[in-house]
Amino acid sequence: MILTLDIGNTNMKSALFDGTEMKQYWRLSTNRNRTSDEYGMAMMNLLDHHGIDRADVKGIMLSSVVPQINFTIEHMCRNYFGMEPMKIEPGVKTGINIKYENPRELGSDRIANAVAAYELYGGPCITIDFGTATSFGAISAKGEFLGGAICPGLKLAADALTENTAKLPRFELVKPEFAIGRNTVTNMQAGIVFGYIGQIKYLVERMKREMGVPGIKVIATGGLAVLVAGESSVIDVMDGLLTLKGLRLIYEKNAVNR
Repeated sequence: MILTLDIGNTNMKSALFDGTEMKQYWRLSTNRNRTSDEYGMAMMNLLDHHGIDRADVKGIMLSSVVPQINFTIEHMCRNYFGMEPMKIEPGVKTGINIKYENPRELGSDRIANAVAAYELYGGPCITIDFGTATSFGAISAKGEFLGGAICPGLKLAADALTENTAKLPRFELVKPEFAIGRNTVTNMQAGIVFGYIGQIKYLVERMKREMGVPGIKVIATGGLAVLVAGESSVIDVMDGLLTLKGLRLIYEKNAVNR
């Protein structure tokens, strides 16, 4: 089995794959103060809970957008699984031709999303990852990562609104019934949620115009995608495990070299 680890700013998502089948999926909070032993024991407990022997894990594929935690996770992989994780770095085959001005700047999670979207849903396509930040990626019919856009995530935008204003209260990040709210909380919910949906729509439509080809599919992933997908007319596919599936695909492309 292959263990995939996607370390984001807020959560570390992991999935265990047996071939193409996902056996288990877990989330842990990303905590820069945790030690490799704390992460290792957390992973061991999750495996034990599901009756999985750590020896059944034959490979680990890692994506991280939090450089400060990489050494800790790599140390955990060595100590608790007895192996070095494979990482998305120069020299690793992805099957995607990156057209970024500086490919090293492109986040490994965005590369994994592009690989999974292209291989599972075909190109041309646009990926949207609703995480701490919301990132967009444009992939051509030939499998080229053309570029994209990044904006603050829904929760980040909501937090900024309450933290930087004296009288606005904290509120639950849910979709209100109406855009015209009748109290402060529903006003804020409408502004953040419906405003965000409008932003997504405009960016997708603008990217499609710039790509200039028909039949562009939009694939959404990430924890907050559900809040937007039901209301948005531009999202074609919801795949909450897109990044982890991409990591599995990249591992398989490089496994012969291990």
